[in-house]
Order: sequence, then C-alpha cells, then structure tokens
Amino acid sequence: MEKRPFENNRGSERPDIKGWGIDADPKNDPTYPYKHRNNGEHKGYTWERPPLQPVTVEVLHSNERPNITAVFGTTSPPTGLSGAIRRFAFKYSENSYGHWLPLLLADRVNAVEGVLDDIRHGHFPNIFAEKGYKGKWKHDPAGTAARIGMIVGVAALAFWWFTRDDDDD
Repeated sequence: MEKRPFENNRGSERPDIKGWGIDADPKNDPTYPYKHRNNGEHKGYTWERPPLQPVTVEVLHSNERPNITAVFGTTSPPTGLSGAIRRFAFKYSENSYGHWLPLLLADRVNAVEGVLDDIRHGHFPNIFAEKGYKGKWKHDPAGTAARIGMIVGVAALAFWWFTRDDDDD
C-alpha cells in the first residue's frame, strides 16, 4: 500500500481572514506523530447543507463573518438604547475593546430597561429579594448595611445633582 501524505482539501481557504489555516500544518496537530493520518478519514464528510433558519428579526453578527450563523436566537432582538449600543459594538472586530466594552455596557443598560419595562406593565420588581439581600443580611449584616447605605448615598447625590438650581442670581 502506497503511503501518501495527508491533504486537507475541503476547499475552505480564506486568505482574507488573518490567522485562517494556522492549523493546516499536520506537524502543528497535537496528535502528531502518534496518529497516522490518511485521506480516507474525510470520506463521508460531504453532506448537503440543510436549509438555513429564516431571519425574522434583526440578528447581529460579527463583521468577521460573511454571513449569519446557521442557527441563532430570536427571543430577544436588539431594541432600545441597549440595542443601539449593541449595533455600535458589532461595527468593531471581536478582538477589540470597541466590541466587548460596549456589549458589557449594553447588558447593564438592558437590565435597567427590563426593570423599567416591568414597571410600565404594572409589575414592581422586589429588588431586595431578587438581589438576595435576605441571605446577605443573614450572613453579613454589617457589609450589607454598608452596601445599602452606599447605594442610598449615591442615589441621593445623583438626585441632588440633577435637581439642583444652577442659577447664580
């Protein structure tokens, strides 16, 4: 039996993506030299691509991908201020702070939007219970009191700052 070198010819060359194919060298394979590769391993790798999930809502995807993934979530499309922040974030590459920091901010903004939406629909959230303050009070009353005091102090300072009279009369 003639021993031929392993060839990866699945036709997925992407020279436009930095780092693509970095693992194409078989010597860079963690199983090298223990696994003796052959071209027969790839028999049966051909398959018909199933139909893609229909896009019924706005789906944000990386600017490093030419299209959206085959499957994606549709339960919470980007909306409101958090959605605008997410749209801004997806203009940047996934390896930059311009992508991840706005996404972190959008998560926090979305949490506030969720509370405001609950209040708008007549459900007032029990933030004390949802944040676990009962257990925190039981196990660390001094730390919990300090934290609640700090939150009230910051809220009072913010209220004062935004309601003060700027007239110099």
